[in-house]
Amino acid sequence: MAETRKAGRYIVPVAVAGVAAATIGLVPALAASGDPDLPEITAQQLIEKIAASDTQTLSGTFRISTDLGLPLEGLASGLTSGLGGGAGGSGTADPSQKLTELISGSHTLRVAADGPERQKLTLLDGSDEYSLIHNGDDVWAYDSKSKEVFHEKAPADAGPKDAPKAELPGTPKQLADEVLKAAGDTTSITVDGTAKVAGRDAYQLVIKPKQAGSTVESVKIAVDAANGTPLKFTLASVEGGKPVVDAGFTKVDFSKPAASDFTFKAPEGAKVTEGAAEKAAEEATGEKDGPFGGQLPEGLEGVLGGFGPGAGAGKGDVNVIGEGWTAIAKIDTGAPAPKTDEAPKEIQGLLGSFGDKVTGKFGSGTVFKTKIVNALLTDDGKVYVGAVTKDALVNAANAGK
Repeated sequence: MAETRKAGRYIVPVAVAGVAAATIGLVPALAASGDPDLPEITAQQLIEKIAASDTQTLSGTFRISTDLGLPLEGLASGLTSGLGGGAGGSGTADPSQKLTELISGSHTLRVAADGPERQKLTLLDGSDEYSLIHNGDDVWAYDSKSKEVFHEKAPADAGPKDAPKAELPGTPKQLADEVLKAAGDTTSITVDGTAKVAGRDAYQLVIKPKQAGSTVESVKIAVDAANGTPLKFTLASVEGGKPVVDAGFTKVDFSKPAASDFTFKAPEGAKVTEGAAEKAAEEATGEKDGPFGGQLPEGLEGVLGGFGPGAGAGKGDVNVIGEGWTAIAKIDTGAPAPKTDEAPKEIQGLLGSFGDKVTGKFGSGTVFKTKIVNALLTDDGKVYVGAVTKDALVNAANAGK
């Protein structure tokens, strides 16, 4: 959807996907005490089982917890409102805004799926609910707290490729696919015992970087022993503590959900926003939602634009240093970094709370850190970012001089 693509310009994804490559270990699974006693299986066989899994129908509940190690509680919700939510935005029911809440804290979700054309996700927040329903050519979203509805429908003359798509974000299956899709020789993958997840027997697939300098300690995927569906996904940082991402089913049923689960009618009196109408208005007026009115500040546009499909011309180009888990993206913004002491006091406090001043052969700069993704912004406007340690970023910047 246009709104999803629009939000994607400003949101740095939580998942460190695509940097993982895999050397497949052949360690058989051994049942730990108290865990299911399942037949032995190798990592190669278990990955093949995941790839062959064709689960089309399911319903259940899963919980996702995210801990990026950011110093400010509620930072994600602040970003969400700053990215076009609230007044002047497209409404709190817009999925591109609402689902950014999943990048912070713990959330419980109900899910249902009946093939590629029908899915439903409900985000539970106390007595309030937010539902996202995909049924054929329609995508509906409803926020019970604000009584707002968002609707996106494919044009009458659109082909299947133009129909709106709605995936279930953050599910163990989606996360596992992202990590496993780029296999290579920088990662060790083994099977480490069995477990019970949502009442199902599962194998434990463990993925670890072979390279030093990565912030990723391990990725663990609990795989349903019967049908190969990932039931739980855990991403751990070398810093220890809570997992960076911990997403797993607490209940799951693989039978076909009722057709009524995917029907939706806007409640009486609810405000309905049509996504297609918004897009047409934007194209007619040239106006865009977002914290900068569709325009990014000088320098920042080069940084974020360097990650998009238009990268590759002039300033903002991305050069990749290294490979696998320790790959670092280098971007030259073409503009000096903004001076922290010239920013508002609130911004100075924010930057100072998760930024470390560093110096080296490259000059000086600031490393902005989370438990997984770290970024070095040099004073002369170069950016080094990756799922690597602070020292790895400094070393890359020194080597670039």
